[in-house]
Amino acid sequence: MMSDSKPRSPKGHLSTPRDALDALLAEPAGGPFRRALWLDELDQRFRPFLPPSLAAHARLANYERGRLVFVVDAPVWRAKLRLAAPELLDAARSLGLDAAELIVKTTTPVTASPQSDRKAKPISAAALQSLQAALASLNDPDPSGSKDTP
Repeated sequence: MMSDSKPRSPKGHLSTPRDALDALLAEPAGGPFRRALWLDELDQRFRPFLPPSLAAHARLANYERGRLVFVVDAPVWRAKLRLAAPELLDAARSLGLDAAELIVKTTTPVTASPQSDRKAKPISAAALQSLQAALASLNDPDPSGSKDTP
C-alpha cells in the first residue's frame, strides 16, 4: 500500500503553505507580513467608501501617524481621490483610525529604460581593431588542430 504523499511535519501535523505562513507570522520576523495583511484588510474595508468609478484605480498603500496614503494609476484619479478626501478621512475615523491627512501618490508606468533612447557612441579605431582580432581568433581554429599555443 502507498503511503500518504502529503509531507508531514516532525510533530505529525500536515505541512501546508498555510501552516508555514502561520509559523512565520508568529515569529518576530513576520512583522512586515502582518502589517501587509493588515493594510490589505484595511484597503478592503475602505472600498465601499470610494466613489465607484475610482475604486478600480486606487489602493490604500499605507497608514502611519495619522496619514492615509493611497496609490492611484493615473493623475486624473489622483485629482478625484483628493476631492473625496474629507469623506475618506471621516471613513477612516469610523474604522477606528486617527486619520488627519490624505496623501495620494500616482504610480508611474513601467517604460523602457532611459538608456534605450540613447544612440550608440561610435567605437574608436583601436577598439574596433581589437574587437575584430578577438572575433577572428574565435572563428579561425588553429590549423595544426592543437588547442595549445606556442
